[in-house]
Amino acid sequence: MKIIIAGAGEVGFHLAKLLSYESQDITLIDTDKESLTYADNHLDIRVLRGDATSIAVLKDAQVQNSNLVIGVTSSETTNITLCMLAKQLGCERTIARISNTEFVDCKDTIKFDELGIDELISPEELAATEIQLLLNKSAFNDTYEFEEGELIMVGVSLPKSAPFVGKMVKEAATIFPELHFMPIALKRMGTQYTVIPRGDTVFKEGDQVYFITVKEGVDELYKLTGKKKEEIKNVMILGGSKVGFKAARDLCAKKFNVKLIEKNKEKAFDLADDLPTALVINGDGRNVELLEEESLESMDAFIAVTGNSETNIMSCLVAKSKHIKKTIALVENMDYFQLSHSIGIDTLINKKLLAANNIFRHIRKGDVVASMRLNNLNAEILEFVVKPGSKVTGNSIRNLDFPKEATIGGVVRDGVGVIALGGYEIQAGDRVVVCCLPEAISKIERLFL
Repeated sequence: MKIIIAGAGEVGFHLAKLLSYESQDITLIDTDKESLTYADNHLDIRVLRGDATSIAVLKDAQVQNSNLVIGVTSSETTNITLCMLAKQLGCERTIARISNTEFVDCKDTIKFDELGIDELISPEELAATEIQLLLNKSAFNDTYEFEEGELIMVGVSLPKSAPFVGKMVKEAATIFPELHFMPIALKRMGTQYTVIPRGDTVFKEGDQVYFITVKEGVDELYKLTGKKKEEIKNVMILGGSKVGFKAARDLCAKKFNVKLIEKNKEKAFDLADDLPTALVINGDGRNVELLEEESLESMDAFIAVTGNSETNIMSCLVAKSKHIKKTIALVENMDYFQLSHSIGIDTLINKKLLAANNIFRHIRKGDVVASMRLNNLNAEILEFVVKPGSKVTGNSIRNLDFPKEATIGGVVRDGVGVIALGGYEIQAGDRVVVCCLPEAISKIERLFL
C-alpha cells in the first residue's frame, strides 16, 4: 500500500515505524526539519518537508496514487483540511486525528464521509474508553471488546496461586467441562518472546497471558487465574488533561464516585464547572500528604494521566503502596511497557499505541473490521469478516492451512460469540478473531481474501 502520513510527532512517527517494518510505501510529511531528519535516519521511508495542506506538497507526495492518507498533526484543522483535499485529489481513503470529540459524537449528523473524511480518530477518547474498560474488568491488566462484548480479550499476569500454573493448555481446558475461553498469546516473565500457545504449552508463574472469552467466560477466568473480581466504585484521577477530563466525565455518567486532582488553579475551576458530579481538587498530585488528606487509601482505583509519564508512574507506585486495587498510568515512552508488571503498576496505557491500533485495521487486506497490537507483545489481533469465496469458507478450523504462528481465538456468528475449536466450520459472514505473530500476517490475510 502507498500511505501518506502527515505529522511526524509521536503518533505519526510511531505509525510510520510500525508500517515501515511491514515494507509499506510510506511518505511522512511535516514542517519540522528536526523531526523529519530523525525519522529519515531511523526509518526506511520517504520524508517530505512542507505544509500538509499545500496542494503542491500533496502532489509531490503522489497523493493521486495513494491508498491511504492519515492526518495526525497536532492541529485537527490541518488534519481535516488535508483529508478533504487528499480525497479530491484522488486518494482512496482518509483518516483524520481530532481532539474535539464533538465530531465523533455527531458522526451521524455530520456526514464526514461526504466531506472526504472516512474515519475520525481521537487518541484522548480512545484512552478514556480504555480506562473505563479496564475498570469494568478490574482484575485484568488489558482488555478489548469485539462486537459489543460478544467476544472479550483480557490480559492477565498469572500469580503463583492460579490453578493451572504448571499445567499444559489442554490440561487447563479440562478444569471446566464447557470451554468458554481460549489462550491466544503468552509472554514469559523476564523474556521478550511472544508465544502462540498450543495444547502442550505449559503455563508458568508470572506469564503474561491473553485470553479470548465470551461474556460468561469472564467469571471462569477470574477463578482460573486466581484473581478476584473487585468492585470499583471510588476513583481518584490525577491530572485534568483531555484524557483526565474525558475519563472523569464518562465515569461520572456511569455513577462512579470521582475525585480529580489538577495542579493548575484556573483549569481546576473550569473542570469543576464542567464536571458537577465530580469532586475537583486544586493541588499537586505529587504531594503524598495531599493524596493522603484526600483519602487515597479509601479509593478503589487510581488513574494518573498528567502530561508527565514519570509523575504518572511514581504516583501510581505510591497508590499501590496504599493497597489500591487498580492503578493505571498514562505513559508516552513505549519502552516503559516492559517495566509495568515488574515494578507493580497494574496497567500502562499509551495514546500512540491506541491510535495506531485503531488505524491499523484500514491497512490490513481482507475484510478487517478490527485490529490491535498487544501491549508489550510482538503479536497482533485481527477481526475478519469471512467472504463467500475465501479459502476459509466452508472449512473446519483443523483442516485450514493455518500457520503455527497464529491461532483463531473465537468467532461471532449471527451476533453471538463462540469459542471455536478444531471441528468448528467457518461460514461466510462469520466474524473471526485471529491472533498472530508479524511473520504470519500476510499468510493469514491471503486465507481471508
